[in-house]
Amino acid sequence: MFARRFGAFENISRQCTPGVRFPQRRWAQVHDVRFHVTHQQTDSVTEKYREKLRRKAAQEGLASVDELKTVYKTRIQEQKERASTNTQSQSPYPPPPPPQRSANFPSAPTSSPSSKRPATPGLKTLSSYIDLSKTLALPPKEIEYIWRLRHASSPTSLCAVLPSTTYLRIQQTARKHPHFILPLPHEGSSGGEIHFLQWSFPAPDTATVVFTHLAEYKLRGEFSQPHTTIIMHLELMKEKGLVLMQGQVLEGRGVSVEQARWLILCLQKFYAGEEGDQSGRKRLLEQFSQGDEAFKLEELVDEAEKII
Repeated sequence: MFARRFGAFENISRQCTPGVRFPQRRWAQVHDVRFHVTHQQTDSVTEKYREKLRRKAAQEGLASVDELKTVYKTRIQEQKERASTNTQSQSPYPPPPPPQRSANFPSAPTSSPSSKRPATPGLKTLSSYIDLSKTLALPPKEIEYIWRLRHASSPTSLCAVLPSTTYLRIQQTARKHPHFILPLPHEGSSGGEIHFLQWSFPAPDTATVVFTHLAEYKLRGEFSQPHTTIIMHLELMKEKGLVLMQGQVLEGRGVSVEQARWLILCLQKFYAGEEGDQSGRKRLLEQFSQGDEAFKLEELVDEAEKII
């Protein structure tokens, strides 16, 4: 019975006061957290050392801690300025003096022939291997002995000494025919390989020859990797009548040191022909340089076999 009356009273109250809302009271307050955090930390530090600050103020003859803060604030600022000045004056790395420009640029220093540097970066001159000033005082035979002994310890090294007359004939032909091919017969078989050679003259006292597999050169062109490099040094040609040659055979390129020597021997025979030579070797050089269809690989092999 009581439940029914309470339910009826609740329904009547809802019908009599439609849409009436009772206000909700809130007691929350907004505070600036940054303000409280900053001042609480400062106050905590001050309270922690207040007794010591009072003693220090008394020793300094000051009436309060606030006066002590004011005095030391000025002292701290002065100390910072003094420390900054000392740091700049006592720097272990003083700034360099400003450059002085003259009205005229200085001329390039003169150099002696023995101190010449190659025009091509990375190219070693004869002075990189021997002392030129001391070598010029030696006889040709002793120079040849020292040069061969200089390269005897390297198993992949090549060296030779050419008379200047022989080299001049080779150089004259090389400038006319800087590219050529040479056969390399296989031992114990009738077959062989063809190798492509390239001459260059990167410096006045230097000539180079590189040998590359012809098949690789056809495939990669100028990006192909040579297996043998030869450098001829001309610094002693006028004074001693000698041209010193040295070279290197790259390991793992399919050519041995003995095979590289064979290619150098063929090069000398093809390029060191006498003036007015009408042999088949000169004709093959001219046909190859001109791209003549009359050039026969069989004739090249026959001429190479005559060298043996």
